[in-house]
Amino acid sequence: MRFSLPTLTLAAVAALAAGCTTTPSGTDSGTTPAPRPVQRCDQAAAQWAVGKTNTEHNVNEARKRAGAYMARVLRPGQVTTREFNAERLNLEIDATGRIIAARCG
Repeated sequence: MRFSLPTLTLAAVAALAAGCTTTPSGTDSGTTPAPRPVQRCDQAAAQWAVGKTNTEHNVNEARKRAGAYMARVLRPGQVTTREFNAERLNLEIDATGRIIAARCG
């Protein structure tokens, strides 16, 4: 059986192209990274922050005490998204920078 030069060239290019495929980084072992554990916010534990000033320390402390993954500071009149996130602590502040409410979501 004889093959023409264009057929052999095409076969060689296809073989080279197949050898150049790669797998995404971190997936060559066949395992996927474990998902991050869900951190549920405890609104009662965050009430510690009400009345305190809006400082980085106080926001982080309230987030840690609530067990929340993230904290969001809401200023008066600020436009916010309305989706509920059980891992987020929302701290409302007044015009003077005092925390007036701590809610999860």
